[in-house]
Amino acid sequence: MTIQRKIANWRRVGRFCTRRLVDYGELIPIELAETKKRVLHEMVALVALTIGALFTLSFVSIAVIVTAASTPYLVLTAWCVAGTWFAVAVIAVIVIMSRKPAQPFQTLRQELQRDMDAIKEVAQ
Repeated sequence: MTIQRKIANWRRVGRFCTRRLVDYGELIPIELAETKKRVLHEMVALVALTIGALFTLSFVSIAVIVTAASTPYLVLTAWCVAGTWFAVAVIAVIVIMSRKPAQPFQTLRQELQRDMDAIKEVAQ
């Protein structure tokens, strides 16, 4: 490959990159708004779910303990309820740790990868 041809290839790559920078500039605010909206919806849903689940479990726990109040198993029942709450907390931690993290700016990352592949093809 001659030097003139290499320079022409790199000039084309430079023009390509310059045109794509404008596209990236438009894509970043769109991706940011989409990510913000998705995270906000997920957080609201998780908070609502958590509050509902905690209230439900709290009242069920109180009902179980009150039901056992007139029996000789009151202390055992109270400890079983506490153990169940502990198990729920441990399971919640395990579920949170095993979740796949969110991937913000996935579209932008894919576009950058495609452009890098195109540049590699032109440069060869």
